[in-house]
Amino acid sequence: MQIFLDTANYHEIAERYATGLVSGITTNPTLVRKSGVDYFDFIRTLSRDFAFESISAEVDGKNADEMIENAQQYIKIGSEVTIKLPLTKEGLIACKILSDEGVKTNVTLCFSAAQAVMTALAGATYISPFVGRMNDNSFSGVELVRAIGGLYSAKRVETKVLAASLRDVHHVSRCLLYGADVVTLPTAVFDKMYNHVLTDAGLAIFEKDFKEING
Repeated sequence: MQIFLDTANYHEIAERYATGLVSGITTNPTLVRKSGVDYFDFIRTLSRDFAFESISAEVDGKNADEMIENAQQYIKIGSEVTIKLPLTKEGLIACKILSDEGVKTNVTLCFSAAQAVMTALAGATYISPFVGRMNDNSFSGVELVRAIGGLYSAKRVETKVLAASLRDVHHVSRCLLYGADVVTLPTAVFDKMYNHVLTDAGLAIFEKDFKEING
């Protein structure tokens, strides 16, 4: 059970890395564009400054050869870099080639169990079903995670289920319960996982009693 952060903001990452609770980072072109950073330099900086298990770097290309070519710059950074590929025919061809070479891969934009079958056969390290985007389109993203998790468990597939596009705390725990090995979260959702109104109320009582004990 692991938590990754889904962000391209260095300061957000550094602050939460200090908790010791974060194992990796996922990124995508949209996050990088919003942050205004150079993609390659950002991945290289994360590799240098933090001891993450996985740092996903998404590559583009019209076909598998272009994706593999674009991946080479990131592969050279270090073994913690995970090449993020689209769940398309060409993306899975690239995934199979890179996986056979010992490169970690994260296949993204998964929306069905059938796609998860193909991804497992391609030898991906991670598969990323998009929970929130499924919900946006009136399908249960959590049920998709359960279907993939059950399938992978029954067939003893080594590909890890990385639940992505998570927008609330409730879905985090449910995805982990239903078979996700990893959840990747915006920092706002990560921060909310500490909170509960009853914890706050109980802490207020304890603080009051401590003051009375200590005079």
